[in-house]
Amino acid sequence: MIALREAFSLPPIWGEGRSTLEAASLLRDPVWRGEGVPHGDGAPALLVCGFLAGDDSLGLMARWLKRIGHQPVRSGIRWNVGCLGAAVDRLEQRLEETAARHGSRVAVVGQSRGGCMGRVLAVRRPDLVSRVVTLGSPLRDPLDVHPALWAHVHAVGLLGTLGVPGLFTAGCRAGPCCAPATAEMTAPLPDGVSLTSVWSRSDGIVRRRACLDPYADLVEVRASHIGMAAHPDVYRAVAAALAPAA
Repeated sequence: MIALREAFSLPPIWGEGRSTLEAASLLRDPVWRGEGVPHGDGAPALLVCGFLAGDDSLGLMARWLKRIGHQPVRSGIRWNVGCLGAAVDRLEQRLEETAARHGSRVAVVGQSRGGCMGRVLAVRRPDLVSRVVTLGSPLRDPLDVHPALWAHVHAVGLLGTLGVPGLFTAGCRAGPCCAPATAEMTAPLPDGVSLTSVWSRSDGIVRRRACLDPYADLVEVRASHIGMAAHPDVYRAVAAALAPAA
């Protein structure tokens, strides 16, 4: 009964179907051409996809970031369903390589679960991370999501527990493999690292309270959860958050 009541506190999940329209509106919007937003100075930006997604889900954003003067870097995640601790360790190595190659700290832009990973990296490696921008990320509680998503989480955990490689297991959340990352997800941010949490009241997947990180600059948009990766107002928020210091 509680889960059912919680489900009704979210917008209807079928509203997520408008993500295709949001992507279409992006391609017609001046922001897609880089108009009316601050441009970058060639600094790298690591893009981290959400749960059940891969690098291709942020392909439009990567193209756009390059157009406005940033250097997008793929996370190397083909399907974001692995153990959180192991995934963050691999991303940390990617950060080290990227920072060494560019000679600068790296911005992280993450959607949903990817944003949670980005926040962990900011706490763990402020020497490598300059700023983090999260898109519909449940930063305060990664399981404060629509009950319909729980079925996918449990299915992945069951398959991982049964031995399917590359998947998190039922013991990951409370296990030693993920304990450090879980603690870092809500820890205070180090000095010199900024966090911007982009959230939406019409997000049908992640409950908005989960996005309201007390250490973040909060930016509200009117986007679906899935459509956060291709919404004009989200792109404006990302450009502003990644703008080089004056």
